[in-house]
Amino acid sequence: MLLAVQLVWLARPAYACGCGAMVVDPKTTLSVNRETSAVRWDGKTEQIVMSLAVAGTARDAAWIMPVPHRATVKLGDSALFDELATLTAPADRKRSYFWPHSGDWPFSWGEGDSAEAPMPGGARPGVGVVGRQRLGPFDVARLTATDPEALRGWLRSHGFTLPSALAGALRPYVAQHWEYVAVRLAPDDKRGYPGYLTGTLDPLHLSFASNRLVYPMRLSRLAKTPQSLGLYVFAPHRMEPRSAIGGTKPQTFFAGRITPTGAVRTLTGPAPTYLTALDQHFPYPERITGDHELRRAPTDTPYRRVHYIDVLLKLGGIPAWLVVVGVALVLLHATALALALTIRRRARRRGAAAHESSASRRGDRLSAR
Repeated sequence: MLLAVQLVWLARPAYACGCGAMVVDPKTTLSVNRETSAVRWDGKTEQIVMSLAVAGTARDAAWIMPVPHRATVKLGDSALFDELATLTAPADRKRSYFWPHSGDWPFSWGEGDSAEAPMPGGARPGVGVVGRQRLGPFDVARLTATDPEALRGWLRSHGFTLPSALAGALRPYVAQHWEYVAVRLAPDDKRGYPGYLTGTLDPLHLSFASNRLVYPMRLSRLAKTPQSLGLYVFAPHRMEPRSAIGGTKPQTFFAGRITPTGAVRTLTGPAPTYLTALDQHFPYPERITGDHELRRAPTDTPYRRVHYIDVLLKLGGIPAWLVVVGVALVLLHATALALALTIRRRARRRGAAAHESSASRRGDRLSAR
């Protein structure tokens, strides 16, 4: 028996997150400030744990996420991203400086510097509902479709009023026989939401078969505002995107082999794994050309950002510059004193020599007389 998703009045896309098209009532607003996902791939199966930080006045919203094979969906562990932030935080390193900065004695201005969604219904021809479930604040339906217009029509009959542009954006996925996860987000006062969608939503955990590591991004070209994407990628080796797909150059801010613990261990298993953390911005979403496909990097060279803490160099608790300057002043004084004494001695010697020479000349004159 096919199940369908009953969604309240949802209209044009207000924002398309990296995972797919997000839609809300046109009388309300919703923006995704940041999309962060943890992706685990073992060569056969891909898992995506997705966290969205949203803001706006919408009380309901939904998004469509395409996946290459049938997906299972469950709630993710919100602790995962806290652990990942800790794992990939910059390493603190101290470095010394010699001359005093502002904030050091004898200066007194400034501060020290540092480097840095139960819903009965039928399906239209070409569309099948293969599963539906309630996960916390989400109503989730898993769909198949053999025709993009049929998919668009089914979605419209169940509350998704989507523009023709989205049908066009879905066409490549239909041609490749991808499936779809339709998710309705509704605030739940018991879960702490204030009656409208805002803040960081509970993460969703999707799993599906895949012989390549792909992160769906094509639908994001429908977005009207710049986007920011953070990816934590777990794989046997260091990974890198094949291309920037229309965004800025992806930046790696962590790469290294880790031993999983806590929520990370629940996602990846106990064996050591390689973690690559990437950050990318899409100032012009309409330039997005396709999905992110990640491949093995040429080497597994580790990388970690470093946060430098500059400290004044001290010798025995005393600023080194003060010691050096003090010693230099003493040496300079001693040198000047020695020079003065030398000059004085030489002057005395010259005086004595001149006196002796004068006396000698006087003696010679007396002898001559």
